[in-house]
Amino acid sequence: MSQQITRTSTSASHYTVLLSATRKGARLARLLATERVRSWGLPHEKAALIVAELAANAALHGRVQGRNFRLALSATTTTLRIEVRDSKAERLPAVRPKTETGEQPRESGHGLVLVEELADRWGVQVELIGKTIWAELDLRP
Repeated sequence: MSQQITRTSTSASHYTVLLSATRKGARLARLLATERVRSWGLPHEKAALIVAELAANAALHGRVQGRNFRLALSATTTTLRIEVRDSKAERLPAVRPKTETGEQPRESGHGLVLVEELADRWGVQVELIGKTIWAELDLRP
């Protein structure tokens, strides 16, 4: 595991870490993100849930053998930005429509619905190799 921590000023904080695209790497992403956001003195509950989902998706759906995924966090006085970058650009996320009344909910596929509900904004940026899924949380009440 390699870590890069950059603090450019007192008004912005940055944290980046490469993790293995495995379930263990996804779990570690959640733990590291929670600790980092907490150390910045920011609310961490929503961030932990968002990181857990995005990292699990990177390990499950964005995995390319021998490649890691990257977790990046950045905080300013107004916004916490979470980014998870994986190596599989051909598999883009999509929010599944909510189930109709009477239809049994599926066991999987609800994660991005959770991200959509928790984040103030989220999206996907396709890269030359891979994609970055990002979510932002507003820090002002």
